[in-house]
Amino acid sequence: MEIRGFLLGFCAFFYIYRSVSAESTCKLKAKFNLSGYKNVDKKKVVIGGMFPVHNRIASTDSNTSRVPISSECEGFNFRTFRWTQTMLFAINEINKRDDLLPSTDLGYVIYDSCFTISKAVEGTLTYLTGQDEAVPNYRCGNGPPLAALVGAGGSDLSIATARILGLYHFPQVSYFSSCSALESKFQFPTFLRTIPNDKHQSTAMAQLVLHFGWTWVGTIAADDDYGKYGIKDFKEQVEEAGVCISFSETLPKVSSQQDIQQIVDTVVESTAKIIVVFSSDVDLSPLILELLRHNVTNRTWIASEAWVTSALINQPGLSSVLGGTLGFGLKRADIPDLQRHLLDLDPYADKLTEEFWESLFNCTLDYGRALKQAKQTTREVNGTLSRAVRGPPVGLCSGSESVAQLNNTYSDVSQLRITYSVYKAVYAVAHALHNLEHCVDGQGPFSGNSCADITNFEPWQLMYYLKNVRFKVPNTDEEIYFEEGDVEGFYDIINWQVNGQGEISYITVGRYNGSAAPRDRMTITNDSIVWNNEVLEPPRSVCSENCQPGTRKGIRQGEPVCCFDCIPCADGEISNTTNARECILCSGDDWSNDAHDACVPKIIEFLAFGEPLGITLIAISAFGALVTISVGVVFAMHIRTPLVKANDPLLSFSLLFSLVVTFLCSIVFLGEPQHWSCMTSQVGLALGFALCLSSIMGKSVLLMLRAQALKAARTRAKAATQAAKAAAEAAANSGSPDVIVTNTQSHNDANVCANPEVDTISCAHQRAIAAVATLIQAIACTVWLIVLPPHPVKNTSAQNIKIILECDEGSVIFICCVFAYDILLALLAFIFAFIARKLEDNFSEAKCVTFGMLVFFIVWISFVPAYLSTRGKFMVAVQIFAILASSFGLLTCIFLPKSYVLLVKPEQNTEEMMRPRAKLRDGTSTGTSASLATTATEIHSTTASTAIDY
Repeated sequence: MEIRGFLLGFCAFFYIYRSVSAESTCKLKAKFNLSGYKNVDKKKVVIGGMFPVHNRIASTDSNTSRVPISSECEGFNFRTFRWTQTMLFAINEINKRDDLLPSTDLGYVIYDSCFTISKAVEGTLTYLTGQDEAVPNYRCGNGPPLAALVGAGGSDLSIATARILGLYHFPQVSYFSSCSALESKFQFPTFLRTIPNDKHQSTAMAQLVLHFGWTWVGTIAADDDYGKYGIKDFKEQVEEAGVCISFSETLPKVSSQQDIQQIVDTVVESTAKIIVVFSSDVDLSPLILELLRHNVTNRTWIASEAWVTSALINQPGLSSVLGGTLGFGLKRADIPDLQRHLLDLDPYADKLTEEFWESLFNCTLDYGRALKQAKQTTREVNGTLSRAVRGPPVGLCSGSESVAQLNNTYSDVSQLRITYSVYKAVYAVAHALHNLEHCVDGQGPFSGNSCADITNFEPWQLMYYLKNVRFKVPNTDEEIYFEEGDVEGFYDIINWQVNGQGEISYITVGRYNGSAAPRDRMTITNDSIVWNNEVLEPPRSVCSENCQPGTRKGIRQGEPVCCFDCIPCADGEISNTTNARECILCSGDDWSNDAHDACVPKIIEFLAFGEPLGITLIAISAFGALVTISVGVVFAMHIRTPLVKANDPLLSFSLLFSLVVTFLCSIVFLGEPQHWSCMTSQVGLALGFALCLSSIMGKSVLLMLRAQALKAARTRAKAATQAAKAAAEAAANSGSPDVIVTNTQSHNDANVCANPEVDTISCAHQRAIAAVATLIQAIACTVWLIVLPPHPVKNTSAQNIKIILECDEGSVIFICCVFAYDILLALLAFIFAFIARKLEDNFSEAKCVTFGMLVFFIVWISFVPAYLSTRGKFMVAVQIFAILASSFGLLTCIFLPKSYVLLVKPEQNTEEMMRPRAKLRDGTSTGTSASLATTATEIHSTTASTAIDY
């Protein structure tokens, strides 16, 4: 028995020890300082909630010599307090319904996250533990089961809480966390939300920027996951579409005057007129106030859903800064009876409502505190306490103040957007619980087709129903369901417009549906938008103005691609689109117009018959040909006269014929080049000059030979005369009286041409020389025409804006050879005539030929630089002028003197005038050359004549 009693005592002691030990493991020395709402008594299921009722935590000292305490919160936010009341309203509404959880009363535990991660984590741990003292990984207490957490406000807060809740597969339904990072089910397996994913919003913002053609925008993002991920997705999309980011600034989570001032300076210095802001209203508010202080206007702000309808941003006096703002708001809805719930508050019900009341009416509900403040105020003003004790203290709230009389964001139900998202989140949890509660045994989704017990279920079991829930929201009939934890991306496009009272009102000017086809996602009414400073035209926000057609974009080194210079297209290049990256080269037959925005056909240029210059050249050519023919007629009429017969009339006629050919050949150069005209003009010119120059060369050869023969004959005559004179003088000296010496010099000179050696070649020889020389040229031209004939071409390189129709020679070698041959004939004719230039005669034909050849050379030497310095049809004109000038020169120099004698001085056209003239004693000479052929048969063969009388 003693042993049995000992064992029972030991067991009792061990049990008590373990109980005490277990209880001690659920105790923590630190206690969180959380505010909120809690109602779990006699409730079957508890829904958690977390809202950023305050904007920040109060600063604390860093003293570590005492036990640390959880920080207080400050900066009461009426907007988020309305969200909190909306959750209470929704739960009360659900508890009153008979068709939704009819036998289950919902309780709630709501905490204030103070818009900070640390407070959100505190609330999450406390909610999971089930008591005010958080015990990680433990559920302490025997209260009703926890259903899900609605919250926790901003995206960075939800990320922190979702990581903790995900460890226990605890459902979380967010109403305000839109960050795209939360879509990862690997990191956040139990996270759902009734607000669209920010991927939709980033895409909507990008489409809005592209819709208005803005290519130069600035971005501002909060220094949290919401801002960073949202602006990152936006930048990726717009930059891919060619939009450039002027600046990208980050709003600090803890407001710093230096940081805010730096952002203001960036906004002021930037030329970007469009600024995209991904931030909460709490983080953005300090910047907006600073912008107002610096009077920064003429900017259009693109707002994210977190602040587009926030009263914290939309404060009086900000219309000059934020007027014309465009933003994306969540779906708006009217929730019946919500406003009555908001106005029907008991300020003494709990601490959080008491703080709301005091903040709203700027008073206190604590009599002692009000009295203390009144005494302090009286002391500061009067220095006495006499008035401090009379009546109720100043600043004491009566508790009966009217919330409805205040125009406050808390009671404003005109823009229920995030509030509506809270309402949907609560109903999503309620419908999931309803489906869980009404599961039919044997048809359940869990192991063995079992169902969960509404009074004792696991969080992961409710998560199944939440993922598959589908319901219609009361009063709006909007169907809610989750796809991978997200809802459809619907947004209203909101424009901030200033009304008649100078206040900003939210006007819906469009819609965005992220689930629609890309081209149908955005609908916007441009005419309904009022821009900054009440301008009706959309602002322009570009780093560089668009490059108009006719120019191309020239990128500036070291600057974004949207910053560029507009460089005009070069001649012959065009751009027919705006902001062309490269100019397009026109085809060979086209050229750019003056604006360089279109290729137009080049001007076809050739020397036409009908234009003034062409008519002039034709007239001159015809005149030259007629004159030449007239000379030929005159010569034909006087063919038997001594002057015409003096130097082979046939050569004269061939020369005149060749000049007619050259005159008429110049006309063929006119008009649009054709195959026949190209061949005729070049070959005709070459053959014409060959015949002309070979005829002149035939004449010159005879003149040269006569001059040399005459010179030799004169030398012999002079020697004979000197011998005869010497003999006469010798006879005279011998004393013979019968010897008479006479002057024989004149007779000798007059008869020296009778020497038969003068005409060493005949007319047949002259004609043969001309024929052979011309035949050689004809053979060369024939080969040229067969092998590589001249042909018409379009010269597109000589002048940019013109196509010059001209003749291509076919072969440079052939044309050089052909005309080099003509030059050779001209040189030979000139040399022969130059040698015979001093031949004494009345008409000096050698000199005429010499002058004619000099004119020929001067014309063609001048032609080369003139031809090379001209372009287009004037090259043909220069060539024709050279042909005509050289032809007129030859015609004038060779035939004018003879024509003058034939027509004006016919008395000189006699045999006597063709005879030689005696050379004077003083050495001056007159003689014959033009008539040597006529008088050769009449001159005696003697070289001297003496009369000796015996």
